[in-house]
Amino acid sequence: MRILILSLFVSCSLFSQQKLTEETAIKLSRLALHCINTEFPNKTSHLSDSKTDATLLPSELHPAFYGCLDWHSSVHGHWMLVKLLKEFPNLKNKDSIITVLDHSFQKDKMEAEAAYFGKYTASETYERTYGWAWLLKLDQELYTWNTEQGRKWHTSLLPLTTKIVSLWKLYLTKQTYPNRTGVHPNTAFGLCFAYDWAKATNEMFMVQLIAQKARDFYYPNSAIPAYLEPDGTDFFSPSLQEADIMKRVLSKEEFLKWINPYFTEAGIKQICTLPVVSDRSDYQIVHLDGLSFSRAWNMKSIASALPKSHPLKLRFEKTANLFIEKSLPVIFESGYGGGHWLASFAIYALTENN
Repeated sequence: MRILILSLFVSCSLFSQQKLTEETAIKLSRLALHCINTEFPNKTSHLSDSKTDATLLPSELHPAFYGCLDWHSSVHGHWMLVKLLKEFPNLKNKDSIITVLDHSFQKDKMEAEAAYFGKYTASETYERTYGWAWLLKLDQELYTWNTEQGRKWHTSLLPLTTKIVSLWKLYLTKQTYPNRTGVHPNTAFGLCFAYDWAKATNEMFMVQLIAQKARDFYYPNSAIPAYLEPDGTDFFSPSLQEADIMKRVLSKEEFLKWINPYFTEAGIKQICTLPVVSDRSDYQIVHLDGLSFSRAWNMKSIASALPKSHPLKLRFEKTANLFIEKSLPVIFESGYGGGHWLASFAIYALTENN
């Protein structure tokens, strides 16, 4: 018995669980507080129809989500601040956070944001599906925050949420192939967040639609070539993202049968290796810090569905915590190229499945 207890103690001590502290929350919140109302530099990704809309400022195109370099980073910056208010109701700088968020969560601004999708030639595909995913994550955070403040902001966001959901349902019915890239258009990432939102809000048609799409796209996959990851500027692991959505839509028994032939040892070794970030001042190369955080949340999520005896469970838990430990301090070394978005990835990695 003493040997068994000692063995359990040693296995539990092999890694230290990385947890979000109030001190870290304050430091990371400052990055979002700075960028949300910072209009320039800016990457609008707007496809212009004429000289008129070609000359519109970012804040004229997007009155709520114009800062943080691009629309999607602004959205998940808002999500992060809401998340921190929920995690730490007495956060020292909560008044500053509430002021910034209240400025954004105005019904007229969200109506204008919703109107953008469909106003111009290509705007119905704008931010599909990465920005859409973070918008639903933001809405989910507000929907599940049972406070007067949460309900108020959730109501304000509703016009935009409704628009995004309608566009996504339409897209899912006609999407024939998944996007397996390691950057914004990755299908599996978007499906993960959309599935979580649909479950939380009891949107069962979307739950079923996503579950079927995930099965169609990923259930036949085996011996996934994860040993080829990452591409040069990835912030997602395609192989882990796929496993993460399958963890959501399959039963534990089905998932275990599915994942055993899914990864190869060479692939596991590669995705458990910390990405090398050669230049954090490079707006593209710094994506690889984000890869550490997204791998971490994927691994934590996948490990939570595996039995204690499964060889990937402890391996993924240890690796996830190592990635967070190594990558969290360097966020503050990345300048605006990393500072405008990496904090959100860090917060999600720290809070996922804790």
